[in-house]
Amino acid sequence: MLHKTKGIVLHNLPYNDKYVIVTMYTEDFGRIPYMVSNTHSKQSKVSRALLQPLSVLDMEVEHLNNRDLQRIKEAKSGLIITQLYYHPVKTAISLFLSEVLYRIIQEREANHPLFDYLHRSIRWLEIANDGIANFHLTFLLQLSTYLGIRPNSESYKAGCFFDLLNGVFSVSLPEHNNYLNKNESIVFERLLRINYENMALYTFTRQERASIIRQIIEYYRLHLSDFPEIKSLAVMQSLFDN
Repeated sequence: MLHKTKGIVLHNLPYNDKYVIVTMYTEDFGRIPYMVSNTHSKQSKVSRALLQPLSVLDMEVEHLNNRDLQRIKEAKSGLIITQLYYHPVKTAISLFLSEVLYRIIQEREANHPLFDYLHRSIRWLEIANDGIANFHLTFLLQLSTYLGIRPNSESYKAGCFFDLLNGVFSVSLPEHNNYLNKNESIVFERLLRINYENMALYTFTRQERASIIRQIIEYYRLHLSDFPEIKSLAVMQSLFDN
């Protein structure tokens, strides 16, 4: 049966000489792997140029419940994107975010608020001129809301420690090692107010930004099962000068 849906490209994996498996997060079916022709012929139904990380596609797909790999009958760009492919920092960010999403989103069912957030975020990354170095921080902190693991900022008081394990600010030192010190906690609480509109107002050194993303990744690792090392993180961080 044919369906029309939007999809966001998360990952490509060569299957053999003729096909590639493209994992997408779709508006109507959640995470779905599609078998796509690996050829560049005119007969190919999906252009390889459309399968870049975080590309948004308008698709007509076959969707059979008893089949592990689905097929794309037709696809076209659902969002005009150029910066993500040619701006070196935006390209690195898109690789990083697509890897994160590929690792954490496993549900094969629709989640329209999450899809809308991802679609809106990709559009922001494409058009943003200022605060780009903070985009990945903003994205992950906002994403935590849609994953149900948003830190509790209302528990903050001056001099608190942020308890990474329990997602709250604590006036007393946690009885485990997964926490931020007082100075780190001040910065983290401030970051919980960041969004795409104000991210350019947040200034960090390269070292501070690297420390913050490590803290966010550790928070994700503590709250999501089987969260692996994100290999593209080092590549992205190497592009930020300050």
